[in-house]
Amino acid sequence: MTTVQDSCAMMSGMKSCYAALKLPYHYLLALLGAVIFGFPSRKLNVIAVTGTKGKSSVVELVSALLEEAGFATTLANTIRFKIRGDSRPNLYKMTMPGRFFLQHFLRRAVHAGCTHAVIETTSEGARQFRHKFIALDALIFTNLAPEHIESHGSYENYAAAKVSLAKALEKSRKKNRVLVVNGDDREAQRFLDAFSGTKVVYAKRDAKNPIISSEGVAFNWSGARISSKLPGEFNLYNILAAISYARAAGVPVEKIKAGIEKVRSLRGRAEEITLEDAPRTEHEPRTDLGSEERSVLGQTPVLGQTRLDFKVVVDYAHTPDSLEKLYQTYSGKYRICVLGNTGGGRDKWKRPVMAGIAETYCDEIILTNEDPYDEDPEQIIREMAAGMKHKQPTLILNRRAAIRAALEKASRGDVVLITGKGTDPFIMGPHGSKEPWDDATVAREELKTLLNSNK
Repeated sequence: MTTVQDSCAMMSGMKSCYAALKLPYHYLLALLGAVIFGFPSRKLNVIAVTGTKGKSSVVELVSALLEEAGFATTLANTIRFKIRGDSRPNLYKMTMPGRFFLQHFLRRAVHAGCTHAVIETTSEGARQFRHKFIALDALIFTNLAPEHIESHGSYENYAAAKVSLAKALEKSRKKNRVLVVNGDDREAQRFLDAFSGTKVVYAKRDAKNPIISSEGVAFNWSGARISSKLPGEFNLYNILAAISYARAAGVPVEKIKAGIEKVRSLRGRAEEITLEDAPRTEHEPRTDLGSEERSVLGQTPVLGQTRLDFKVVVDYAHTPDSLEKLYQTYSGKYRICVLGNTGGGRDKWKRPVMAGIAETYCDEIILTNEDPYDEDPEQIIREMAAGMKHKQPTLILNRRAAIRAALEKASRGDVVLITGKGTDPFIMGPHGSKEPWDDATVAREELKTLLNSNK
């Protein structure tokens, strides 16, 4: 009769066998996908963007600059998939879908006449070889901070997965390869050491005479005054990353300036919610509204005869650093903050840390559900609340109700900051369940209900 000890040994052996086979399995899938779809990246100029924060925003900005310069582009990021004028939301809850998807996506881009592909790349994707057999022309590194520690086993493993993308650029057979690196980040040198080709290092000091606020940023760069409606220092860095690549790629400064100024907002990234019936699409503002109606909350938006004079902002911030940077952007305002925490089973260390950051910067705090998966959402909230020592948060498990409560608390000059989900299309529950969701849509619906009730 098999003993418990024997069974455990057998299970341990099976796990070891699985671990040993996992890497070749992922590698072969990547190779098979590339073979089936004809190695499409060889026919495109491929720009990968990696880091902990700002990846999706940089992808959008780079794509906008390339389009302004006349190139036909495709992009893939957490927000959406776009091939020229065809844009579809990313509903996968995965930044880098499977190898077959990516290779097929790139082949479609080739057939659509695209010349450039801008792709958000992740540590998990790198670990599973989803980037293999995608020939890179450029890599943009934004920043690195602790994230996905439980998945990778350690911060060092997480960082190594990111750096492996620079090594992939080094091995690429493409000509005129370029690495763009945030020189202000503590891990910049690791990326620079991994690549021997053309390197472009950007830093905050490159932005001369900067003006940084919750309304946007402006600065002098390469003889031009660059102005953007994207708020905060974090977006200054995102813009510097994009324009540094564009300049290295030969895009004229006047095209860079025009392209940046056309990007008025990014979905789920410090997105100010308007009272329009539908969210703005892509980079373009509404053109069928007057200047007063086009204004954002906090600048007297109009619905009928009713005015709101506070801002509502939806942001994907899901790391301690990104959350702090967002809150700092809206300093000087009474901040009402709605936040949950990264999905169940992941990065539990962040829960009290992020709640502590909210305590530091927010005047009122509502803790709510985000993506519990198979964990008890009430337990997640309790673990978050443990990080708050001086303020008493409001605990509202239902996320819609939490957003509604925050809006009802807001007064003139306040800002309601709804973080964690951004453009995530679902709330992930137990046993693989999915609740369709969109923070911006819910906030807009609740705003309209509030306005109608106040008429």
